Amino acid sequence: MERIRESSVAAQQTVDVARPEPGLAVVTLHRPERLNALNRQMLTELRAAGEHLRADSSVGVVVLTGAGRGFCSGYDLAGAAEFAELGPDGALALQDLGNQALFALHSLPQPVIAAVRGPAVGGGFSVALAADIRLAADDALFQAAFVRIGMSGADMGASWLLPRIVGRGTAAELMYTARGVDAAEAVRIGLANRAVPAGALLPQALDLAREILVHPRTGLALTKRALQANTDAPSLWSALETEARGQALLMGHPETTAAVARLRDRLASRPVGG
Repeated sequence: MERIRESSVAAQQTVDVARPEPGLAVVTLHRPERLNALNRQMLTELRAAGEHLRADSSVGVVVLTGAGRGFCSGYDLAGAAEFAELGPDGALALQDLGNQALFALHSLPQPVIAAVRGPAVGGGFSVALAADIRLAADDALFQAAFVRIGMSGADMGASWLLPRIVGRGTAAELMYTARGVDAAEAVRIGLANRAVPAGALLPQALDLAREILVHPRTGLALTKRALQANTDAPSLWSALETEARGQALLMGHPETTAAVARLRDRLASRPVGG
């Protein structure tokens, strides 16, 4: 598999964006010596990567992973030593940076698959939650660890994302206790879609991305928009209205016309009674 690095983000040092094949982008958090711990630079570069991919219509699916043996171990404790010196304005600016990075990832129009190996802790847990689909290596550990250092368990979207994925009761338990969740439990509670051997994690994530990529891009983008909007729809009718607008837009789209023609050709080629 040929790996092509995006020239427009080549100057980035802690977030790598690669294009291994057409339609697919792989975003890698890249501070392996610190288990890909977040810091100001990584948050800035993650935000930039999200903004770059949002504008790239050639990308159909994004795979998000971490370099080395971890996904992301949370905010770097070496940097956390400055918290007491930031003051209200500095602290809010740092939170805003984290929020912007998280939102740039979560709001991508493309489906996002998180391939999680090792720790996804604290802010790294929230980054994994921002994806649409999570694959967990058998050594993965998910943990909302904020309360362990005296911070609120509600950080970088965790209090909004986690209940929508696992339900409010389970989210409350995980956020209040800060206990870790292994891959098997993550699958059982719906936090991860499946558990896979660590060595097969990225290949399986890429295979899943290819399964998605075979479908027309515009339909996928509107599917994601409807799914996100209707998670918080006030009523079934509101959800139906959102879906109807998307379908109406797609009915005359060239991608839809071509896909329908391909399906009709396949059906016509099947032997009668076969």
